[in-house]
Amino acid sequence: MTFFNPDTEDLDTPTIRKHAVRLAKAGLVGLVTMGSNGEAVHLTREERKTVIRETRTALVEAGYSNVPVIAGASEQSIRGTIELCKESAEAGAEYVLIVPPSYYLGAVGNDETLYQYYTAVADGSPLPVVLYNYPGAVAGIDMDSDLIIRISQHPNVVGTKFTCANTGKLTRVSQALNAITPPSPLAPTSKNVSTKKTENHRYVSFGGIADFTLQTLVSGGSAILAGGANVIPRICVQIFNLWSEGRIDEAIELQKLLSAADWVLTKTAIPGTKSAIQTFYGYGGYPRRPLARFSEAQAKDVADKIKEAMELERTLPDFA
Repeated sequence: MTFFNPDTEDLDTPTIRKHAVRLAKAGLVGLVTMGSNGEAVHLTREERKTVIRETRTALVEAGYSNVPVIAGASEQSIRGTIELCKESAEAGAEYVLIVPPSYYLGAVGNDETLYQYYTAVADGSPLPVVLYNYPGAVAGIDMDSDLIIRISQHPNVVGTKFTCANTGKLTRVSQALNAITPPSPLAPTSKNVSTKKTENHRYVSFGGIADFTLQTLVSGGSAILAGGANVIPRICVQIFNLWSEGRIDEAIELQKLLSAADWVLTKTAIPGTKSAIQTFYGYGGYPRRPLARFSEAQAKDVADKIKEAMELERTLPDFA
C-alpha cells in the first residue's frame, strides 16, 4: 500500500517505511511497490520513485536488505515503460511488474502486439521483468498460457503474476518453465525440461490473490503476490510453512480462513484494506480521491468480518 496524509493527500513516508518493515518482520520475502494496491495510477513519476526509494531504504536500515523490492512500472508505450523501469532501478527496485498496455485495446489486444511489447520492454529494462496478468485492470486482456510461455523465453522475463486466478494456466506455465517451488515432502522434484531457452533466473509463478495461496502451491506455483498480505501476512506465511512441513490438513483449514477474510478485503478493495490496517495496526488512513473514504460504520463492518482471521494473525509469531 501507499500511504497518504489524510488532510493533504501528500505521501506519508514515515508510514510507508513503517509498513514495509512490519511486513518484512512478519516473514514476507519480497515486497511490491506501485502495484494495484499501491495506487500507482494516482502518483506522479517523482512520487513513485520516492515510494520505491523509501521502501528500499527502510528495509536496508532495518536489516532486511535481502528482501527484494518489486516495482510496478507500467506505461502504455514501450518507450514510457522502459523509462519507468530505469527510474525504478535508480530508486532501488530489483524487479519490475508490468501489465499489458490496454488503452488502445483494438490495436494492442492481440498476441503478436503483446509479444512485441513485452520483449521490447525486456530488452530495454535494466531490471528483470515479471509479467502481470490482471484482466480486470487492463480492459479484459487475459494472456493465455501459450503466450506467457512464449514471452517468457526472453532471458530477462523471470516470472508471472496470475491475478486472473486461473490455476490451470498457472499449472501449465509452471510446468513448461520449470518454475521454482517451495520445499515440500509431498511435492516430487520436477523432472521436466524447461522450455525456457536461455535462463539467468529460475522462473517464478506467482498466485495473484491470497485466497488461492495453497492452490498455487498444489498447482506447482512458487509464491504469491497478494494484497491481503498487507493485513494478514503471518497467515499467508504460515500456509507456506505448513505446506513445507507436509501438514496439508492444517494448511487446508487455514486456507479456508484466509480465503474468507481475503474475500472481504477483495470486495472492499483499497479503501477496505486501508481501513483494516487502520483498525488493527493504528495506521493506514485513506486512499487518494476519487477512491472512497470509508465511514466508521463501513470500517467496523470490515473489521467484524475479518475478526476471526485477525485473532489468529495476532497469535502467530513473526517469521523473519
